[in-house]
Amino acid sequence: MSAFKCPGCDYVYDEAKGAPREGFPAGTKWDDVPDDWCCPDCAVREKIDFDEMGVKK
Repeated sequence: MSAFKCPGCDYVYDEAKGAPREGFPAGTKWDDVPDDWCCPDCAVREKIDFDEMGVKK
């Protein structure tokens, strides 16, 4: 599973953990997160702006 970091506030979306408060349960793949989704912490960056951190084991 991969993780993705917001370049604005360093929020990390980890596929293994998901984002339950945003409606994405654990195991939700990044590709399944809508393209218009914004960072839940800073709401400034869109999904396309996130940087892939690589595969987390």
